[in-house]
Amino acid sequence: MNYIQQAFKGNNEWYHWVLTIILVFIGWQVLGAIPLTLVAYFHSADLAEFAAAGADNFMTLDINKNLFLFLMLFMFAVGLVFLIIGVKYIHKRTITSLVTSRKKIDWKRFWFAFLIWGTLVVVFTILGILLTPEHYTFNFNAKPFFILVAISVVFIPLQTSLEELLFRGYFMQGLGVLAKNRWVPLLITSVCFGLLHGANPEVQKLGMITMVFYIGTGFFYGITTLMDEGTELALGLHAVNNMLAAFLVTTDWMVFQTDALFIDSSEPSVTWEMFIPVFVLYPLILWLFSKKYGWNNWLEKLTGKIVKPVNLKENYRVLDELGTE
Repeated sequence: MNYIQQAFKGNNEWYHWVLTIILVFIGWQVLGAIPLTLVAYFHSADLAEFAAAGADNFMTLDINKNLFLFLMLFMFAVGLVFLIIGVKYIHKRTITSLVTSRKKIDWKRFWFAFLIWGTLVVVFTILGILLTPEHYTFNFNAKPFFILVAISVVFIPLQTSLEELLFRGYFMQGLGVLAKNRWVPLLITSVCFGLLHGANPEVQKLGMITMVFYIGTGFFYGITTLMDEGTELALGLHAVNNMLAAFLVTTDWMVFQTDALFIDSSEPSVTWEMFIPVFVLYPLILWLFSKKYGWNNWLEKLTGKIVKPVNLKENYRVLDELGTE
């Protein structure tokens, strides 16, 4: 069974999907947001200031940066827990089937992607600092920095895991079952992933042209998932990208405003460097993955039909017997 077909292993009536989506929304955007909302309220001079700040601008209330980051990531952690609950108890599926088509999660794939993309991010960051040192200020302050690193290492993978398992996992599989093909879920999840980031401050600062990066990144993760028949590579790519974004370089106009190692004070503008990941690095990484993991039949993997496996329960019995031989 391929990755999208994993959805057939559990309950697949429309109301199972609706209930799980509602459950995740409640956990992520309601229950998970309570601590951040309470902290923002107590940091407000009055109700008027609290209301004026709004959920998207709580950072303006002078909340400690590390505390704010932790509370924001906590929302995603709660959402991830509720997604797992929905898959396990509403769909009656294993969490492994949400992550991969393999019998068990391949953590070597996760770490390979993590190290490859992490190395590229560090190298390009160092090059940027060396080429334009006037734009960067060394910002190392031991206590807040190491707290930031700890928060990033523990909680950012939970944030990125929710996004990946929701978009490249749950929605990719659900839309694939509904559309009975691969290209519709790839297109819809990639575009929706990009639009989800439309409220980020860098989009408001630079304009909608930045959506090329976010939607392109969605397609990159989606293609990786479909070609590899699992989300392990995408999970590694996304986790290390956000972790390094949190504690390497910060600005006053990006979504991660942290006590990072460097502060970039350059005036934000749309330049050709913004499109290097989408049109150069992403294709190169896909080529590397294809060579390492023997990807082939790209057209079928990205656009082919999805059919319900015949005699599903019988297939499980046979596979179980083969696994014990």
